[in-house]
Amino acid sequence: MKHTCLAKSAILSLALLGLLPGHAEAITDPPVYYRPVESRKPTTLESEVVVYGGTSAGSIAAIQAARMGRKTTLISFNQHVGGLTSGGLTSSDLGKKETIGGLALEFYKRIGAKSKFSSATAERLYRTMLDEAGVTVLLGQPLESVEMKDRRIVSATFETGLTVKGAMFIDATYEGDLMAAANVSYTVGREPRGTYNESLAGQWQNVSWKDTYQFCRLPISPYVVPDDPSSGLLPEISPHKPGKPGEGDYRVQAYNFRMNLSNREGRIPFPKPKGYDPARYGLLARFLNFDPNVEWKLHYTVQPMTDGPVQMRNGDSNNAGSFSSDLVDGSHRWPDGTFEPVNFSEMQPPRRGLAVPLGELYQLREKIFQDHVTYQQGLLYFLANDPQVPAELQERVRKFGLDPNEFKETGHWPHQLYVREGRRMVSDYVMTQANCELKRVAADSVGLASYPMDSHFCQRVVVEENGKTTVRNEGGFGHRCPGAYPVSYRSIVPKKGECENLLVPVSLSASHVAFGSIRMEPVFMMLGQSAGTAAALAIAGNTSVQEVAYPELKKRLLADGQILHAELEAPPSKP
Repeated sequence: MKHTCLAKSAILSLALLGLLPGHAEAITDPPVYYRPVESRKPTTLESEVVVYGGTSAGSIAAIQAARMGRKTTLISFNQHVGGLTSGGLTSSDLGKKETIGGLALEFYKRIGAKSKFSSATAERLYRTMLDEAGVTVLLGQPLESVEMKDRRIVSATFETGLTVKGAMFIDATYEGDLMAAANVSYTVGREPRGTYNESLAGQWQNVSWKDTYQFCRLPISPYVVPDDPSSGLLPEISPHKPGKPGEGDYRVQAYNFRMNLSNREGRIPFPKPKGYDPARYGLLARFLNFDPNVEWKLHYTVQPMTDGPVQMRNGDSNNAGSFSSDLVDGSHRWPDGTFEPVNFSEMQPPRRGLAVPLGELYQLREKIFQDHVTYQQGLLYFLANDPQVPAELQERVRKFGLDPNEFKETGHWPHQLYVREGRRMVSDYVMTQANCELKRVAADSVGLASYPMDSHFCQRVVVEENGKTTVRNEGGFGHRCPGAYPVSYRSIVPKKGECENLLVPVSLSASHVAFGSIRMEPVFMMLGQSAGTAAALAIAGNTSVQEVAYPELKKRLLADGQILHAELEAPPSKP
């Protein structure tokens, strides 16, 4: 699938390299998540291991399977490999560095850093490693359907007309699309607190991040006309009523783009996106002018009366504020196309199958994707140019722009949306907060996770606080783990009886809380390698993924440099 707009946007951006911020507006075509395939050519390809998802996990899984002598095909939805690692997230969330081994460690050694590397360099390295391993790489292949027989995937067909047959399949997508098409059980959203007895589960947890990015706890009115409900809510505030503390819902944590910024000569001025509306940032404007004592850090902060409102630094720049680059409440329908604004105290049954046909889902995601582009580019343009923004803050923001050396084909804007959470498989072993806290230790480790349990906000709602009607963000937490903990092999394979030749190293079986810790790129890379290894062993043993002998899997993983155990800071329990 060729995106004809890319060359145009790159040329427009390159023409602006000599301009200083404020001298001109960089108007470029936005990046694209999905365009329907224009021509269809029926083709059949046979492979042994088929990996769907050009993410870091998918790339590493394919490399591993190929190195083990298996004919391997990596199929990417879009035109890239590397996922977020090549799509803007280069300040790697490492957790404990000593837990990173195997191909993940090889990747970081070859790129020369474990953090703050170039996105373009990361993608080139992935392509090199894939070529070296002899992996067949197919780009621009949106999944259309799968053929199942006797609880096994026989083949996957793509919108281009390509059908790929395989013995083993790996779903390495951030959303779990192949898994859902194979009728594997999954969930979306947040479990109620009692489901797995998790203190961080459900709404309004009170363990951590209670006061962080909460508009400095100022009594800011949520209404267009302050204190007048009849005037309606300001944009970017949910009209839905939040649940009670501990209740679950179908909301997912907010997404954003990990934009790459620069304050150096030649930077690209923040573009004014198509559809830009300054009114969309009315709540931010009110916050910026509500109290002159608020200090704007343009970076992470947890100090009272300070806020971002965004992170401005050279390189990968993330959400950092009460009203920031995360589009809160904007991604709930991304995982499987559905969303109901309901709250519940009892866990809802797992879902199976495709709630929305894939082609329709891709079109919906494209609209959500473009809304994120418009919102986040508009936010930066607003901060740099709108008269409602204090002059001193405007001046500081204008010292930055987009990095001219990154994402040249998409107007210097990342091609990958940070899908922090999609579908999550429900298998025979669900990773939970107890795993993260080493109160429950899996005996069949396929990699270690160690990053804090971390969730970005899930909703922005109207609340009553100290007798005032105001607005608050809900769903964020950051709670450390006492040590590195094992991720169970059973959490990356479906339930027995559902699908016997599929591994899921990204949309794995985990609660919302535990997934918040596991969801880091280095961990996905390590789980990808373990999935590739298990796929190769299952073929060699002519068995299902559920019946792969763990001692054999463990032996091979250790031989290939994977780190499966750490000195535990809590005694192991029964798996």
